[in-house]
Amino acid sequence: MKLKRLIFLILGFLCLGLGCVGVALPILPTVPFFLATVFCFANSSQKLHDWFVSTKLYKKHLESFVKKKGMTVRTKVGIIIPVTLLMSFGFFMMMRANVVVPSVILAVVWVCHIIYFVFGVKTIRKKV
Repeated sequence: MKLKRLIFLILGFLCLGLGCVGVALPILPTVPFFLATVFCFANSSQKLHDWFVSTKLYKKHLESFVKKKGMTVRTKVGIIIPVTLLMSFGFFMMMRANVVVPSVILAVVWVCHIIYFVFGVKTIRKKV
């Protein structure tokens, strides 16, 4: 039983670290790592779970998604813009090197990303 808690604890801190890096680098997705952090901390330590749920990182990136199953327009744009810039750079570099098939795959992934965030994730309106 203690080994299971230790594994979840280590995974929780690993996901927390990767999520924090993802806040600064658009290469890493923040939300999935923070969701994994919540899950791991909930299975390892109630104190760590409660601490993480009360942090600004959680409240800024996950709270609206977890509670209302959606995101604000600002959060959506904050995800879409960096991913679009990063994918555009990759697409441009591959097209310069005449690498067509991976470029098409990247373009399809980008379109699916946009469709998911625009139509798949509920938009929450902030109360004024």
